Amino acid sequence: MKTVLITGGAGYIGSHIGYLLSLFGYRIVILDKLVYEQSFDHPWARLIQADFGDEKQLDEIFLHYQIYAVIHCAALIEVGASVTHPLPFYQNNVAKTVTLLETMLKYDVKTILFSSSCAVFGEPKTLRLNENHSFNPISPYGRTKYMMEMIIKDMGQAYGFSYVIFRFFNAAGACPQEGLGEQHTPETHLIPLLLRACLEQRPFFIFGDQKPTPDGSCIRDFVHVLDIAKAHLVALEYLDKGNASDIFNLGTGKGISVKEMIEAVECHCGKKVQIVTAPDRQGDPALLVADPTKANTILGWYPEYSDIDSIIDSAYSFMCRYQHISKITQNVL
Repeated sequence: MKTVLITGGAGYIGSHIGYLLSLFGYRIVILDKLVYEQSFDHPWARLIQADFGDEKQLDEIFLHYQIYAVIHCAALIEVGASVTHPLPFYQNNVAKTVTLLETMLKYDVKTILFSSSCAVFGEPKTLRLNENHSFNPISPYGRTKYMMEMIIKDMGQAYGFSYVIFRFFNAAGACPQEGLGEQHTPETHLIPLLLRACLEQRPFFIFGDQKPTPDGSCIRDFVHVLDIAKAHLVALEYLDKGNASDIFNLGTGKGISVKEMIEAVECHCGKKVQIVTAPDRQGDPALLVADPTKANTILGWYPEYSDIDSIIDSAYSFMCRYQHISKITQNVL
């Protein structure tokens, strides 16, 4: 049985990856500081609550477990906060990753899957972004992800690391039957914020409605978190067969605007959302939609769960089961 270490594995994306890999026979070790105050009590993983940049803790893990590969999901992620307070992002996302990579090299563990982001591209120059689009990240968050990509590529060239780098677009949805979903405190992601605003009749803030898009709001490519998890399973098998290290965009190729998502949630919940328009946030591109052709053709990866109905329904079900939201009569899309 192969043992995989997942940094940030008790987080939103990492937990879904760990769960899916466990179903396919991997032993899962999670290293997570639980900075979002999330609960994690699942029998399919060994949780070690610590910082992924803690050299002593890393030594203990690599000495105690025969680690086959590292899936590096841990990072500070809030784009707006990175603009106002950039230094913690460089310290956490870049400096601590170097410590992790040094430890991997020390113990001769040379397989890594890295969670990057579409934020490395900045403002798009094409309607859909492929892997060769120019890089011009407009937030410190995006720059940290781009730096980490370059570092991992250098590790591959200098030390023979095998890697797959995934540039996520907008992870969404949940796996409520397994108690997995978004549990951030504070919450920053669109769909859980929108669902809570709709169900509890709280105001929902749109940050800018004068973008150069058809309805003036940002357009994003939403991909179900289980589809992202499936890509990691495929990537481990891909590298295990000796295939070349590579970088892939993970998205559906279809964009949905914030205003369209509001309408979809209203339809699903049967309630209107109280909208408040706020100024644009720094570091927010107007349009981010993936061209997933490369992942489709090389990895054979295609989204299965990423239609908006499934995404909203799974996120809604998770909130009702685990976040004390009263279920209401649904008017499903």
